[in-house]
Amino acid sequence: MTHVVFDVGQVLIRWEPWRVYREDFASRAEIEGFLDEIGFGPWNVEQDRGRSWDEAVKIKVAEFPQHAAPIRKFHSSWHDAVPGPIDDTVEALRALQAAGKPFYGITNFSAEKWAECQERFDFLTLFEDVIVSAHERLVKPDPAIFQLFLSRNGLRAEDCLFIDDSPANIAAAQALGFQITHFDGTVRATDALRERGII
Repeated sequence: MTHVVFDVGQVLIRWEPWRVYREDFASRAEIEGFLDEIGFGPWNVEQDRGRSWDEAVKIKVAEFPQHAAPIRKFHSSWHDAVPGPIDDTVEALRALQAAGKPFYGITNFSAEKWAECQERFDFLTLFEDVIVSAHERLVKPDPAIFQLFLSRNGLRAEDCLFIDDSPANIAAAQALGFQITHFDGTVRATDALRERGII
């Protein structure tokens, strides 16, 4: 039996941070420039690693006091960055559920926002088990997070199909022996599972 393991952001739900500021800047290019200026990517990863959003905002405002308002807005309006589900992948998840096949998750996610998203998207409560980076203080692509998943669930890597949008995460999983599907915008999750006879 192949056990399906889903990433969440950009696989099951859309992740588009620029949307938080779509009414505050003249163009998406300006938004991306602002996010680059404040070092959004590395800053956000630390919330995925377990830092609270209140602490994160305090640190970043001290670093960029001239941008205090938009920095605070990202925390308060965070859900604007997650405009909805990726329907085809949710369909694949529902098909697995209907077939009585367990499915799992490994996701880089803030603890606070994960709890909020589970309330917002009911399908995020259906996993047999989900490894949330902030809970474990481990973030993909660290091999340790994949090894934790395997040991906690008594599974072998070669028996698991891992679906993720990040090339680095895919490479880390593949190096450990996982089957992989790179969710790069050209792949439908339902097609990938049907091709393998999983659904």
